[in-house]
Amino acid sequence: MFVLYIRIYSIIMYIAQPVIWIRLLWRSRKSPSYRKRWLERYGFHHKSIKSDGIVLHAVSLGETLAAIPLIRALQKRYPRITITLTAMTPTGIELAQSRFHDNTHCSYLPYDLPGSMKRFIDQVKPKLVIAMETELWPNLINILYQRNIPFVIVNARLSFRSFIGYKKFRYFISLIMERITFIAAQNKGDAIRFLKLGLKKNKLFVTGNLKFDIEISQDLLNKISFLKKTWIKNRQVWIASSTHKGEEILLLQAHKHLLTTFPNLLMILAPRHPERFINVRSITEEAGFSYIMRSDGVAPSQETQVIINDTIGELMLLYGVSDMAFIGGSLVKHGGHNPLEPAAHSIPLIMGPYTFNFHDICIKLYESDGLITVTDTESLISTITMLLTNKQSRLNYGYRAIKVLKHNQGALQQLLYLLDNYLLIRR
Repeated sequence: MFVLYIRIYSIIMYIAQPVIWIRLLWRSRKSPSYRKRWLERYGFHHKSIKSDGIVLHAVSLGETLAAIPLIRALQKRYPRITITLTAMTPTGIELAQSRFHDNTHCSYLPYDLPGSMKRFIDQVKPKLVIAMETELWPNLINILYQRNIPFVIVNARLSFRSFIGYKKFRYFISLIMERITFIAAQNKGDAIRFLKLGLKKNKLFVTGNLKFDIEISQDLLNKISFLKKTWIKNRQVWIASSTHKGEEILLLQAHKHLLTTFPNLLMILAPRHPERFINVRSITEEAGFSYIMRSDGVAPSQETQVIINDTIGELMLLYGVSDMAFIGGSLVKHGGHNPLEPAAHSIPLIMGPYTFNFHDICIKLYESDGLITVTDTESLISTITMLLTNKQSRLNYGYRAIKVLKHNQGALQQLLYLLDNYLLIRR
């Protein structure tokens, strides 16, 4: 029966390819990176990939960020084992390349077609494949199962909405679950939903959320110190990170109002998607601000009011030079982004009302008074004003945020313990 299901699924995937091509071309209008490396999406690689190692798949930017502590820990623990990091988006690839340089091979994971996946597995010959969060690719999982290659999902989460979708194909999904080596879930709620989809209890572990296991390296601290001395000097700074369409106008309106009271205030505006960098630049220019682009590599002058971050992989650095952070995707109905990265710098966290993408994390922060929720421009202005004028409040909010972060760490060590069973013999 599984053979029939997998064939039907593969036929659907083949039929969908023209639609996928059109979508890639459409996205490449604003982000040319989508036109590059198409052959990798079908398992063809120009550069040789070192085999006999680990493949770690992080679908996009957010998952790649969460995977960074795990990759570094694996490199330290198993220095002889090659790690191939795969993603599905250009931003995920670019971030990985900026963080790991030549230490890790970065590539697109092929589309889940039988031939594409076989070519990729034939070339990489992995001893272990790790997927971040919830990546159920039937052909990939089946090929690995046939070749007796362990496939694990770590930092796994399964929202109620996704669970309902998967439940419609419960029998097929249960057959896929049989072929998974183990799943390490973020919390008990996710774990229960995986069990209801057919995963056996002996293949399920609750390890916590890897996103809490953030470490700020000494190298990053040195860069932050340098920027504060040469770039920021004595100015107060707030950052609006991972912003989406519809948010920048509201945030710039707030900044314009704040400048009337705090004329020396500097704003760092960091759009989530690279294809929107030019658009955000136009919005900032039309609003009448004096601004610079981060990629220009120039220091802000005393007249600079806004820095637009148009680089990949520098958010942790920019959080480090900021006095407070607004995390985007939360004033519009996108669901917000990860508040734990700025929390690691002990700075106050501000988010809008839409935080459903990080519901559990935001609840922990909010209940510990480590997260401030705003609903509109006016409440954002009043919150930032309060924080700018009250240093003790800034310190208190930052302390409570990092306390939540530290209290919930430990997923990384649990994952390493589980993975040791498949890697110790190759240490």
